Amino acid sequence: MDAVVKRLLRESGETFSDEAGFELKDTPSALFKLLVLANLLSARISAGIALSAARELFAAGGGTPRGMAKLTWQERVDALGRGHYVRYDESTATRLGDTAALVQDKYRGDLRKLAIHAERDRGRAADLLREFPGIGPTGVDIFCREAQAVWPWLRPYIDDQVLKGAERIGLPTDPDDLAGRVAGKDLARLTSALVRVGRDKRLAESITETAAAGR
Repeated sequence: MDAVVKRLLRESGETFSDEAGFELKDTPSALFKLLVLANLLSARISAGIALSAARELFAAGGGTPRGMAKLTWQERVDALGRGHYVRYDESTATRLGDTAALVQDKYRGDLRKLAIHAERDRGRAADLLREFPGIGPTGVDIFCREAQAVWPWLRPYIDDQVLKGAERIGLPTDPDDLAGRVAGKDLARLTSALVRVGRDKRLAESITETAAAGR
């Protein structure tokens, strides 16, 4: 592992799931939380606000399909408001209720069945994810970048946002070459970090400068 990658993982290698306060596992609850997070992060709103809103929803009991469905529309709006997710709170509250219903109806509350329905094919998985309200191409990318930590068949999942970050700090932009810089279990961390440096020029400069100085 080269110096830039080591520094990148050390400084910015926390996944968005970690930031939202849950450990991503191949379990129904964790995968549903990831789906909610992907929905929230898809909006044109800061990642910090989306993460805060996710934490509030989970604290209110919305961390499972059944729990989200049990929350009233107003309770979902209130949780989003506590996370300052105010511009899209009403429409998002509706979408999250509809999402919970679809997960329960189609997958019996268990998104591991989505992998089975997709026959562990990335294209089919993307199509199934887009059936959820509010999940478009951006939401698919967010979900799959994180889920590759527990669904190895998604690897390497490297989208344009990741490649933008890689280019900014001088890492390869060939997906297979880039993925080869870390162990498979660390690929979700690497992609999360590269999304951050792609959005933050100062962070990118800090990573490259400190790596070059051997710190």
